[in-house]
Amino acid sequence: MRFLLNLIWLVFSGFWLFWSYIIFGAIACLFIVTIPAGVACFRIAFYVLWPFGRRVVPTPGAGVGSTLMNLVWFVVAGLPLAITHLVTALGLALTIIGIPLAIANIKLIPVTCFPFGKQIVSSDQGYHQVSAQYGR
Repeated sequence: MRFLLNLIWLVFSGFWLFWSYIIFGAIACLFIVTIPAGVACFRIAFYVLWPFGRRVVPTPGAGVGSTLMNLVWFVVAGLPLAITHLVTALGLALTIIGIPLAIANIKLIPVTCFPFGKQIVSSDQGYHQVSAQYGR
C-alpha cells in the first residue's frame, strides 16, 4: 500500500514539491550563513519525494542552535515552502482521490517551517524511538 500511495504522491505532488525544495536549497547555499538551511532543504526534498513509510521524529539533544537555525530557515525558505504545500493541498483537495494527499501535505507544514531538531526515519524505527523515549 505504501508503494501505491508513494506513486500517486509522486505524480500529483512529489515532483512539484521536490523541485521547490531543491530551488530553495540552492538559493540558501549561496550564502555561507544559510548553508545548513540549504542542506536541510535537500534532506526534506528527498523526504517529500517519497514520504510514505517514513516519519519525522525529534532529534534527542537538539538545543538552542536548532532553534536559531529554525528562525533563519523560516525566513529563508520555511514560509514560502509552507505556502507551496498549502497551494498543492488545495489543488489536491479538489479531487476525491486527492483528499488524503492534501491532508498529508498539510501534515508536512510543521516540518517545512521548523526542520532543525528533527530527523527523518523509517516508520517502524520512528515508532520504536518515540516509544523508548517516553517509556512505552
